[in-house]
Amino acid sequence: MKITSLEPARCLPVPDAGFGALRTERGNLPLESVDVAASVSGLIAGVEVTQGFRNPFDVTLEATYVFPLPDRAAVTAFRMEAGGRVVEGVLKERGQARADYDQALREGRRAAIAEEDRPDVFTIRVGNILPGERVTVRLSLSQPLPYEDGAATFRFPLVVAPRYVPGVPLDGPPAGDGVAPDTDAVPDASRIAPPVLLPGFPDPVRLSLSARIDAAGLDLRELASSLHVVEEEGDTVRLRPGERLDRDFILRLAFEASTALQLDRAGTFALTVMPPPVREARTPRDLVLLLDRSGSMGGWKMVAARRAAARIVDTLASDDRFAVLTFDSVVEQAFEGMVEASDRNRYRAVEHLARVDARGGTELLEPLRQAVSLLGGAGSGDRERIVVLVTDGQVANEDQILEQAGGALSAMRVHAVGIDRAVNAGFLGRLAGLGAGRCELVESEDRLDAAMDQIHRRIGAPLVTDLSLKGLDVELGTLTHLGSIFPGVPLRVYGRLRGADTGAETATGTGTGTETGTGTGTETGTVTVRGLAAGAPWEEQVAATVVDNPAIRAVWARAHLRELEDRYAMGERELEAEIVRVSLEYGVLCRFTAYVAVDTSQVAEGGPEHRVIQPVEPPSGWEMPSPPPAMPGFMGQAALMSAPRAFRAAAAPAFESALDETPFAGGPQSTPAAPAGAPGGAGPGGAGGWTQRGRTFGRPMPAPARRSPHGLEAIRPQLVAELDRLKAPRAADPLFLADLGSRLAALSAYLGGHAELSDLARALETAEQPGTDLEALRGRAVEVLTALTGGGPAPEQRRPFWKRG
Repeated sequence: MKITSLEPARCLPVPDAGFGALRTERGNLPLESVDVAASVSGLIAGVEVTQGFRNPFDVTLEATYVFPLPDRAAVTAFRMEAGGRVVEGVLKERGQARADYDQALREGRRAAIAEEDRPDVFTIRVGNILPGERVTVRLSLSQPLPYEDGAATFRFPLVVAPRYVPGVPLDGPPAGDGVAPDTDAVPDASRIAPPVLLPGFPDPVRLSLSARIDAAGLDLRELASSLHVVEEEGDTVRLRPGERLDRDFILRLAFEASTALQLDRAGTFALTVMPPPVREARTPRDLVLLLDRSGSMGGWKMVAARRAAARIVDTLASDDRFAVLTFDSVVEQAFEGMVEASDRNRYRAVEHLARVDARGGTELLEPLRQAVSLLGGAGSGDRERIVVLVTDGQVANEDQILEQAGGALSAMRVHAVGIDRAVNAGFLGRLAGLGAGRCELVESEDRLDAAMDQIHRRIGAPLVTDLSLKGLDVELGTLTHLGSIFPGVPLRVYGRLRGADTGAETATGTGTGTETGTGTGTETGTVTVRGLAAGAPWEEQVAATVVDNPAIRAVWARAHLRELEDRYAMGERELEAEIVRVSLEYGVLCRFTAYVAVDTSQVAEGGPEHRVIQPVEPPSGWEMPSPPPAMPGFMGQAALMSAPRAFRAAAAPAFESALDETPFAGGPQSTPAAPAGAPGGAGPGGAGGWTQRGRTFGRPMPAPARRSPHGLEAIRPQLVAELDRLKAPRAADPLFLADLGSRLAALSAYLGGHAELSDLARALETAEQPGTDLEALRGRAVEVLTALTGGGPAPEQRRPFWKRG
């Protein structure tokens, strides 16, 4: 192959463009436009999202776009428009939808598929777009609006921010087309990691966003846009043209909501109960504050996070106890264990927080484990146990965290403070929901003071606990989580009435805090809400109103599916069939289903000849990378990974050299902490971190040995998988063998100590030493693992839903 150098005059940089930005006469990115049209009525918004794709190439194209939606939104319709034809999408089980999509492409037909990868991250693929052709896809969704302190918030995310991916890279083809490798901790990481445009890319996607406001009879006092300049035209608010898809759109609507019970004509109800005028009971608190200091928290976010954490410490009283943990790839404590909230200790904590700077990776599981441990042994049960997490939530291993820490966190109150202009609100909301706590989002330093006033009021005990309903005949298992009532925050509950005419069979599960009553169908009546306020019985009666609003049913279905999915992530794998049933029956997209639209006419000879994954904007407010060779930091990593493969190969040595000077991950300043239990793996084993060109980032040290109730059978699937990789026909690799040693050490620690595994781990960790006989070392590993597993295959498991089809 001959490579000819171009004359410098023929490749001048584009003015005002960022490093690596590209421009061609026809353009080279398939996504042309995104239009968001919302209709807000009271506390529910209906939204239609329209995405316009164009094929700028001379061959047929498949375009992939990874994008966010509100985490509580219910996607209820999908449509593809191309070549004068309109194709309605059909909701199917995810594997079947993928099979239909792939078959259509092979047969030369246009097709589109929409999938959910996280509660707030979705992927659309549009295939067999003809040269020069435009294709439009539309998504319809309904979302509830959170209401706090006299204002509802319409938040619409516009960019998927880069997320930290822990774990060991997996062998085999990736699950998606993104830039992050799939790992044992995040086996679908490549699906949620689109490439990131470098700053200054000259041809951004055209964005239009409008919201029509219907106060629904309420006195709308004020409209305020937090991060964008908007224009008002009658009852419609529009985004100013020229904005980029780089931060959330946030619109706050100030009005006085009221207690209400709405019943739709299909047997779904929505209950809203405003906080009662009772005093909060002051209970002594044991509080663990977790502050994220990872690289993605750089800039204004770190400043805001330090201020928020210091304000939280200031809320403590002398009869409280607390601990302060800061974390990235390591966990640091301001003091040893829990201490009294004296003036001196609070001053020491604020001093510690003032020295915190952003660095490293977001290893969130270990600090959560330490918080549980601190509160688990904190003392008597008459104290309120609270975890407060201050973070942007940009982690990819949400399911792993819920599986390994969710059960323990549900026994205490968890509050999350999300700080970012593109915050991972879906995960933080799930985490707070586990512990019946609150999630407060801070999108700017200007918003911090108002948000901290709210956090101050809600960080203690709620106004009303132990809630139950009487007077509605609720279908078993369909009531959403009752939770508690906090100051300024109304109770929002959705459910289904028994015997409603929908053709639905009774859902499985358990209804929390529900009592049966006399109400049936959609007859009007009253429901009584009961609970405990300041230790005394409290109740309120709410009259029912029948409304014609199909969004209530969709919002209930999404909330119900979300609870089922969280239980699935925490280990209840038998719920998959129920999740699919509910999704298909009520027409709401979830992680186990997908919308697929297939054209009946053939437009090409076969599948697409070119595939492109749409890069996304770097999130606003994040630290931007410098040109190589000095590209440390989180956005530096994201920029490098989003660059073309040839550039990555050329830049990687310089990038790694920069990392040696940076405490990002794996450098001399960031020795990883030791996760307890089962570090890094999707199950009880594995090791965190990822490897690039011989360097392992963020790999945790083996946990100290401890007694464990688990036997060898608990880790047999992991051992079988390691054995299969060892037997692969390839030369013995010293890095692979050394990494295997660290994973086996973690598995041994999970079991509370295992002599054969520990001996083998120590032997494997010598693989990188000069003169080591690598083939003999691999042979010994094969022999030991074969003996421990019996040489048989792992128990048959259903293929993960993100790889079906």
